[in-house]
Amino acid sequence: MTAFPFRKAHFIGLAGVGMSATAILLRDSGVAVTGSDEAVYPPISHVLAREHLACRTPYAPQNIPDDADLIVIGKNARLTPDQNAEVAEAFRRAAAPGGAKILSFAEALALLSRGRDNIVAAGSFGKTTSVAMMAHCLASAGLDPSWMIGAVPLSPARAANAGQGRFFLLEGDEYPSSNTDNRSKFLHYRPAHLLLAPLAHDHVNVFPTIESYLAPFHRLFDLVPRDGLIVAATSGELSERFLADVKRDVVTFGLTRGDWRAVDIDYGETSQFTLTERGRAIARVTTSQLGAHNIENMVGIGAFVLTLGLVGVEQYAAAMASFRGVVRRLDRKSDLTSVQMFEGFGSSYDKAKSAIAAMKTHFARRRLLVVFEPHTFSWRNRNTLAWYDDVFKGCDRVFIYEPANQGAATHEQASLNEIMARVYAAGVDATPIHSCAEGLKRIGAELRADDAVLFLTSGDIGGLIERLPALAETLHPLRGAV
Repeated sequence: MTAFPFRKAHFIGLAGVGMSATAILLRDSGVAVTGSDEAVYPPISHVLAREHLACRTPYAPQNIPDDADLIVIGKNARLTPDQNAEVAEAFRRAAAPGGAKILSFAEALALLSRGRDNIVAAGSFGKTTSVAMMAHCLASAGLDPSWMIGAVPLSPARAANAGQGRFFLLEGDEYPSSNTDNRSKFLHYRPAHLLLAPLAHDHVNVFPTIESYLAPFHRLFDLVPRDGLIVAATSGELSERFLADVKRDVVTFGLTRGDWRAVDIDYGETSQFTLTERGRAIARVTTSQLGAHNIENMVGIGAFVLTLGLVGVEQYAAAMASFRGVVRRLDRKSDLTSVQMFEGFGSSYDKAKSAIAAMKTHFARRRLLVVFEPHTFSWRNRNTLAWYDDVFKGCDRVFIYEPANQGAATHEQASLNEIMARVYAAGVDATPIHSCAEGLKRIGAELRADDAVLFLTSGDIGGLIERLPALAETLHPLRGAV
């Protein structure tokens, strides 16, 4: 691996999942690392504490060490020189002769991964879990890969690993790299091989049309060398349209379409399926993960690692059976209440629909309550209000937290009243929530011992994700729990 060309890096926006994972990678590769943010919340606060990585708060010019030769700036809308004094100081230093270099974390990862065989997992939904599954699989097989996962995984144990093996696994995001670099993050990563998860129109504030959304994925395909492997999902609403325009060999996968498929699926507390390649049974796989989308992710991982011959069939099946999931991707929020409480990463329509479908499949006899926060730009944009017409179909009760205000002036921000009007028009039994205290009072008053609760957000719903499970443990403790 090529030596990293900087000695001391300062991260502005360290509490982001991608930023913190990149900071850990640099630190473990021998770079001195400092960082700052406006505030730090779980689960990243727990990650930083475990990694003994200090985060200075709030933002201030003096947070940047005098001897920092690299400054990594996050993509948060407020991380611009005109809105943030620490960012302004970073640009002042960069402009000075021999001053510090400013990079996005995607550019830093590109430098760090030079000389490796980079495996990039991209797509609209499923890429985070897929790269975590692959990291767990290859690590379990003793290949010691490096990886960067844009979330907090339960398997493997860390979101970042500076391994000694030849592979570097990277979660590839189509979102712009920084506030000064509109290139999609994954275009920096020089993929030797590519795993493409399902595609659906997302980030409408950046990619207003389907064509503009798919364009960077076409550029990503062009970066994969002709002898590289591309494994692509068939199931996304845009996947077939995209693949029809691809002029090279692609291995496809899905639950019902593709070269690799899952058949004889048996859902339960532990689910099972048979992995097949072009109709030939390869392995019977068991998993504790919820939902059809997770089984589809496992099919994609099987297609990838077995086609490349990275692991054996038994090693693959054992890794899928022991995979524990990713925080905020349908992870259980409490083991001390009879209420089944899970959090899904509800950053887009398709992710929300997949999480709701998984809960309905696994807890069909329970009333399903959804606690939802329209946190991403896509959920609070007037141009995507149609998402609310059917996203909550099948849910018994929905509680909708007020939308975030960050970056509201940069797009067509929808109000909570507009969102609620659309949800009511769809016939959903929904209630608006304006604060954590109000949410605890309203939801607590209705919560039953045999309910299932799904949190959907990319934020923290004002603290409800932590406080509502604690309330459920008091109201409806699990019999025998200590």
